[in-house]
Amino acid sequence: MAEEGLIGIVLAGGLGTRMHPLTRVTNKHLLPVYDKPMIYYPIETLVQGGVRDILLVTGGNSAGDFLKLLGNGKAFGLEHLDYVYQEGEGGIAAALSLARYHAEGRRMIVILGDNIIEDDITDHVDAFRRQERGAKILLKEVEDPERFGVAELDGDRVISIEEKPASPKTPYAVTGIYMYDARVFPIIDGLEPSKRGELEITDVNNDYIRRGEMTFDFLKGWWTDAGTFDSLLRATLLSARKSAGSLERWRVLLGDG
Repeated sequence: MAEEGLIGIVLAGGLGTRMHPLTRVTNKHLLPVYDKPMIYYPIETLVQGGVRDILLVTGGNSAGDFLKLLGNGKAFGLEHLDYVYQEGEGGIAAALSLARYHAEGRRMIVILGDNIIEDDITDHVDAFRRQERGAKILLKEVEDPERFGVAELDGDRVISIEEKPASPKTPYAVTGIYMYDARVFPIIDGLEPSKRGELEITDVNNDYIRRGEMTFDFLKGWWTDAGTFDSLLRATLLSARKSAGSLERWRVLLGDG
């Protein structure tokens, strides 16, 4: 099938059990981050990056609330917004596999629904467009890499990714933004569940690394997930600072002014 342009895929499923009791009555990605629902941020990241065809993968009892909140994407300047329902859980790669019908034969920009960044990813997306084949990941140096997939680098090459290592080899976390060509679906088909019983996105990325088809860029601005109470607070404070636009207003928001 000929490529028909990029598709953006936002993964917003899961039960969010780590954030009970907040998520007993709603999906984690519908929680507020400063002045917007969490799910707004990844969609805005894709739109700002020039991606106009977007698919949302969600699930759980609150899935219908995404449709009520987002509609057809008009608030983001989109002509339409597509949805796929995920039954149960099974890992990031399993959620991505549900996008096959919409994305088959196309390149894709995948973003986790709880990832919030300062950067405009346009340059990274354009670099991926120019890439002949394969995948691209975006990295960020962090103080707690053991919470994430950690990339080991050799010059301009990624040589391995280790998921949540007890002793990280580097401080470079793999952020929740992944760029893949259409071969990602056959790779997912060949995965075996991990010890957690899930299909791991790290295994997908390592498959591309073994093929010599993985590139990387570094995010310049701040990045955080919002999947724990602490990271949700961090995301809220960073988003408030970005929205405030000045040090003086930021100090007022924190009660320091």
